[in-house]
Amino acid sequence: MGKTRKTVPVIKTVSPAAAPGVPRRSSHEPVAHLSVDERVARGKAARTDVPRDSHEGFEPLPGRRDPLEILEVQAATRVPELIPVRYGRMAASPFAFYRGAAAIMAADLAGTPRSGLTVQACGDAHLVNFGLYNSPERRLVFDINDFDETLPGPWEWDVKRLAASFVVAGRSRGFSSKQRAAGTLAALGAYRSAMRQFSGMTALEIWYAKLELDQIMVNIAPTLDSRRTKLARGIREKAQGRDNLQAFGKLTTMVDGEPRFTHLPPLIVPLAELVSPDQAAAVTRQLHDVLRSYRATLSDDRRRLVEQYRLVDVARKVVGVGSVGTRAWMVLLLGRDSADPLLLQAKEAQASVLEPYVGRSRYEQAGRRVVAGQRLMQSSSDIFLGWHRGPGLDGVRRDFYLRQLRDGKGGFDPNLMRPEGMAMYGQACGWTLARAHARSGDPVAIAAYLGANDSFDRAVLDFSEAYADQNERDHAALVEAIAGGRIPALEGV
Repeated sequence: MGKTRKTVPVIKTVSPAAAPGVPRRSSHEPVAHLSVDERVARGKAARTDVPRDSHEGFEPLPGRRDPLEILEVQAATRVPELIPVRYGRMAASPFAFYRGAAAIMAADLAGTPRSGLTVQACGDAHLVNFGLYNSPERRLVFDINDFDETLPGPWEWDVKRLAASFVVAGRSRGFSSKQRAAGTLAALGAYRSAMRQFSGMTALEIWYAKLELDQIMVNIAPTLDSRRTKLARGIREKAQGRDNLQAFGKLTTMVDGEPRFTHLPPLIVPLAELVSPDQAAAVTRQLHDVLRSYRATLSDDRRRLVEQYRLVDVARKVVGVGSVGTRAWMVLLLGRDSADPLLLQAKEAQASVLEPYVGRSRYEQAGRRVVAGQRLMQSSSDIFLGWHRGPGLDGVRRDFYLRQLRDGKGGFDPNLMRPEGMAMYGQACGWTLARAHARSGDPVAIAAYLGANDSFDRAVLDFSEAYADQNERDHAALVEAIAGGRIPALEGV
């Protein structure tokens, strides 16, 4: 059990107009341009009002909401037959549970101290939601890759979710408390150091900053023996090979001379198997309307590119852990011939789990919220990012965002990491999160709040160990509820 939470004043979130780069409620509102000295003073004042050691420990607030009830409320708006898959995946381990518990942690973080400095938050910044993908320039970059929950909010919440994920993952690997601390502090220290670096950079320098795989390899190469060098090269080669053509070959089969998505229920179900023959023509017309709506959200050049592709097939796909049950579709388009595929993913966007605690998004369309947040936080974003709102198969109007299904996608499996590898990975994640926050918030004020020593790092490490205890209790409650028949689960899927 962690230390009892200290009672400190909580600064109300500042007006978005006062936070450089954070999307404003209205484009007509004035933007405050503070001097560097004023921004430093703002950060130090926040440190006085909300001391860095106030972030230590975690104790659930009295009347804490039942975490399973939170999951059940989420399930009410999802595809019913896929809910047991989600519960089964979350029940697999405390770390798997943590991946799907963004809404639970958001409710818990709402009761913790906050400095009042706002950024475009990821909302689900655990360590698996970082990884590799191809930039538009065809270079592998390392960045945050999940923005379903993105919303302007406290920067501390992203940092705490990231730090706690290292502790939870370290426990799943059987790491000692000292080893877990090393990995977690590596991430926290990298965040603090990077924010200090960004505080001295120009806005354009921050905007163009990125972490490419080649740069990572140069930095870690001296620390790798021949076996680990081979593993690192394997990660690169695997990521480079996971593109549209690879996905096309893996996920489709030829039917009457045309490629079609394979049938692998419940993970992949072609649309033709979800509608009756009588509905097929109407659904086909609706799909073309969806593509027209989506193309209208792209810039002119990218719209022209997508227009060169014709719709061939659509299938429902189960993705991730926390996202299971939300509607996710694979869309197959072909250009000049079957050797010219474009695979898109259309993923349902709902309200961010942060909204009950920081306010509604300025974007009425949740898909647009995701796209706007992703473009703001990432150094390079998919050229096919767009959004759509329209009726689904059940006639209910829903929001979606679209992107390439796979474009050089690669990740680092925490289940295979050794302690030293997790520490190096933590450094990459910490730097990347700081860069994302510096693009949207005030790096000068945040750096001034953090200071030069590791007081904040140590406090959040303490929080993370305490929150990992809470996560284990919540996971045990899910396992018990499944065993008792309260919650249905389909394991191993």
